[in-house]
This record gives sequence, structure tokens and C-alpha cells, in this order.
Amino acid sequence: MKALSGFYYVDPGDGQVVICRARGKFRHQKISPLVGDRVVYTQTESGEGALDEIFPRRNEFRRPAVANIDQLVIIGSGAIPKTDPFLIDRVVSIAEGKGCESIICLNKCDLDRADELYETYHRAGFRTLRVSAETGAGIDELRDLMVGKVSAFTGNSGVGKSSILNALESGIAIPVGEVSQKLGRGRHTTRHVELFRLSNGAIVADTPGFSSFDVEEDEQVGRKETLAATFREFAPYVNRCYFTGCTHRKEKGCALLEALAEGKIAPSRHASYVRLYDQAEQIKDWQRK
Repeated sequence: MKALSGFYYVDPGDGQVVICRARGKFRHQKISPLVGDRVVYTQTESGEGALDEIFPRRNEFRRPAVANIDQLVIIGSGAIPKTDPFLIDRVVSIAEGKGCESIICLNKCDLDRADELYETYHRAGFRTLRVSAETGAGIDELRDLMVGKVSAFTGNSGVGKSSILNALESGIAIPVGEVSQKLGRGRHTTRHVELFRLSNGAIVADTPGFSSFDVEEDEQVGRKETLAATFREFAPYVNRCYFTGCTHRKEKGCALLEALAEGKIAPSRHASYVRLYDQAEQIKDWQRK
């Protein structure tokens, strides 16, 4: 449920938490336990525990360090701080590449309905909803989408991740930071990844902001050859280009660019794809290992 300073907080399912250390074999195998891992542990006489085994992961993320996530709830906003679509797109691309669903959650709808962001991701085929942690609008719908799943919350700092978690479940009381009016961004109030079990059975992770969701590091960036597959609305067009090996950036006869010109693909989504492709092109295979 939480990893902090070499201690791993394990929930055995009975509502208690056992504080564990990892056995030395994991260090020798260069395996680090992650929040979200399913594990086997041995409880010691002192009441603490030792991690014996980590079950195979369905997915894992390096930054933030979480595993076995069913869906990412990506928080954006049309109000201060206004979310750059690229910040959403790069996280969505990683999630798609790891078989993890994305929910686009636009907070502060009482201040700004974020119509452009809503239309972009709704048309692209993502579950997109507007919420307000302040008024409670949309919170019930979000809560229903989380039942029976492990969800990770992420978003640029100050956008209201912790506020939404507090609205979802009274009693969590996650610290909330103020948004700087001058800089248009919030202070980091979340310093580590931690899972919270809600009363409806949902499990959620509060994570640091996008600055810690580092896609420029090794395997976090998708390979350029498979990047288009992580943009789900590109699927009807990527295999219809005139030339094989089309990068969908500026080639003649590109079906994707034709769809873009016809308004079938949002310009911000294609711009994010090009930016991620350019990043991926700079990373060598040996750097991914």
C-alpha cells in the first residue's frame, strides 16, 4: 500500500497493515518492490514482516513507481493551473502502451468547463468527465467508475488530485496545497505513492505530479515504430498510408494527415504524437535497458 524509506506497508486484506522489509534476494536480483505489488510475506515475532515473493506484474510504471494498475485517472483543468494537452497525451500514451485504461477527469468545472479538453478526449474515445472537488459535481460518477479496480491518480501539480480524493472519501484527509496565482501551478503536497482503500471497494493511488511522471527516461517512452498504436483514434488510418513505414508526420499520401486536415483528429493530439515521436527518435535501444 505504501513504500517509504525501505519499509513496505502490506495490507493482508483484514484491514490491518504489516510493516515489512524486503529480503536480500530482491536486491541481488535487482528487483524493487512497488506500491501495488501482490506479495507473499512472513510475519515475525515482533509483528513486522519480511517480503518473500513478488507475484508477476500485469504492468509497472517507473515514475510514479506503481504496479498492477487497472486505470489511470488523469486530472486536468481549464482553470488555474490550466492543463497543457501534451501533459495528458504523454501519460495516456504510456498507459495505452502498458495496457492500462485512462480516464480523463477535468476538475474545477465550477470555474471553467474545459470544453476544448473535454471535446478532444471524448472524441478520441476516452471516458471523459467533468468534476468539481469544491461543489461535488461529478464525484459520484467518478466513484462509480472506480469500483472493483485499482486506479492511480496523476496530473499537473495544483490541479486538484488530493482534493478529489478527499471528496471521494471523507476521512482520507490528504494534505492540499494552494495554487500560486503568479506561477499558475500548485505546490507538491504528495511526496510518495500510497494506495487508499475506499469504502466501496475501490483502491486508489495518490501520486506526485506530472513532473515525476518522467517519460523521457528509458522504457517510459514508447518506441517510435509502435507509438502511433498508443493513440487509439489513429487506428483507422495508420495502415492506409500510401508509403509503408510512414511516420505520420509530414509524408505525402499519409492517411493520418488527411484525417487531420478533415478534422477527424484533434490538432493537439497529432502535435503531441509528433513531439513524442521526436523524443523517441533520440533514444537509443541501449538506453532503454
